[in-house]
Amino acid sequence: MNILKFTPIAAALIGLITLGNSNPIKSTSSPAITGASDSLPLDKIKMPAGFSISVYAEVEGARSMAMSPSGTLFVGTQKAGFVYAVKDTDGDHKADKKWVVASGMNNPNGVAVKNGSLYVAEISKVTRFSDIENKLESPGKGEVIFDKFPTEWPHGWKYIAFGPDGKLYVPVGAPFNIGMPDDRHAAIFRINDDGTGYETFASGVRNTVGFTWHPTTKELWFTDNGRDGMGDDVPFCELNNAPKQGMHFGYPYFHNGTVKDPKFGEGHQPSEFTAPAQNLGAHVAPLGLKFYTGKMFPAEFKDQIFIAEHGSWNRSKKSGYRISLVNTEKGKATGYKTFATGWLDETSQEFWGRPVDVLVMDDGSMLVSDDFAGVIYRISYKK
Repeated sequence: MNILKFTPIAAALIGLITLGNSNPIKSTSSPAITGASDSLPLDKIKMPAGFSISVYAEVEGARSMAMSPSGTLFVGTQKAGFVYAVKDTDGDHKADKKWVVASGMNNPNGVAVKNGSLYVAEISKVTRFSDIENKLESPGKGEVIFDKFPTEWPHGWKYIAFGPDGKLYVPVGAPFNIGMPDDRHAAIFRINDDGTGYETFASGVRNTVGFTWHPTTKELWFTDNGRDGMGDDVPFCELNNAPKQGMHFGYPYFHNGTVKDPKFGEGHQPSEFTAPAQNLGAHVAPLGLKFYTGKMFPAEFKDQIFIAEHGSWNRSKKSGYRISLVNTEKGKATGYKTFATGWLDETSQEFWGRPVDVLVMDDGSMLVSDDFAGVIYRISYKK
């Protein structure tokens, strides 16, 4: 079955007709390839033997993903301002239904699902759409449950997820490349599902756009994008582990645990802060991540961390543009390597896709969103 194809104009019109949204439709950012998933060079993607990749859905600007228990996939975007829902209703591993859940929103990157409700994070607020799967044709405007986050755009778009404690975790990045943040920035916060109970969980976090919890220990793990302006290879981006509340991860004083910031590091020692669980590549822009909890992939991948690396934007030789794998053992990171690559041509330095988020399906396959190509991939394994 062909995947439904929507142009930016059509999506905007549907948002107006379906939602009756009085907010103005914001201009959309066109990806390199729109409505042309058949032309994507998927044969260029290199993975270990037995793995294959296909297009699960076409979703323009696809960023963060959240799956409902019944199999509806919710997808946030960034500047485009839309939130989508897609679903595979016939079991052929391709979405055949698609809805515009919201439009005219302010960088609605983050989406999360709990008790039948969809939560969407904009720059400064979180909105709840109750009983969402029974209202996909006309979900309304939703209810704003929290609107006290800062309004700055730089690093203000958010990944959100519910933790094992039932609370909604919401990050706020530093509103600049490097600087001294106040206590409302450069941190991960959490709130109750009704918007009450606002508190800081972790600080010293420059810009995380992805986190998850270990399936056994229930500890928080998150990616953090390193600062710019110190060179091609310094500092690294980070994978961090926060087993408890109140930890500080170094920004803006230290990067990678040991790299002193030239402006803010003086007078501080690395021992004051929590070092990364694993240093990643410099400027690879790690975003979404998940522990693999399915049964489709070989046993060696069980409880290992898959990370979507969006890719560098100002490095002289590009880095990232891949899915990386961090090996873990007994709750500790033990190695870092590439799992899937090919979105970037190393010779020409041209790229045709940028991975954003990952999600493990009930059947054990893995979805990967790509905001540049405007698609969601499905990675599966067969002996």
